[in-house]
Amino acid sequence: MGKDSVLSEQTRKGLLVSVSGPSGVGKGSVIDKVRERIPDIAHSVSVTTRPIRDNEIEGVSYFFRTEEQFKDMMAQGEILEHDIYLNNYYGTPLTPLLKLINEGRDVLFDLTVSGSLALMENYKDAVTIFLLPPSMSELRKRLVLRATEAPEVIERRLLEASVEIPKADLFNYAVINDDLNKAADRIIAIIEAEKHRYARQIGIEERILGR
Repeated sequence: MGKDSVLSEQTRKGLLVSVSGPSGVGKGSVIDKVRERIPDIAHSVSVTTRPIRDNEIEGVSYFFRTEEQFKDMMAQGEILEHDIYLNNYYGTPLTPLLKLINEGRDVLFDLTVSGSLALMENYKDAVTIFLLPPSMSELRKRLVLRATEAPEVIERRLLEASVEIPKADLFNYAVINDDLNKAADRIIAIIEAEKHRYARQIGIEERILGR
């Protein structure tokens, strides 16, 4: 049984929601705010080969692995989707995801842009959200204020952002992160609307008529 069929069987109980966007747009902060307001929503922790930062926690921020370990996981079918960003691997581990879905949990993803596109190929019913900065100048400001990388790395991230942002039209939704609380509100509204799509409640009228 392939990954797509496994996910198709298991995800009727919950939504798979991916949030993507350029580095520095604030994906982590927005997702944290959404999780504060929807405590039951699960966060799928990605695997990466990039070095851990001072404020990050293993198994909470990411699962940090070597490139060899990451490739071993891929060979064993343990990676649902993966992407290479600035020479580092990022991917979604399959086993923790299936565990969450089996528990009937909605799952919120923090994925790279290419990662979300790969997720859509593996699971057509995923809800994809592209998080946008108000402007490129604001994105630059956020990257500089983050103070985690050298100026040349920041320039590479901005160049990558200029390539990624035009791909917003490939996503289901686009949300501008001009204010943290408002961006979280918009994503929560999307999640609630998606739960009430008829396609996710097929037969609801028959159940009501039969009562």
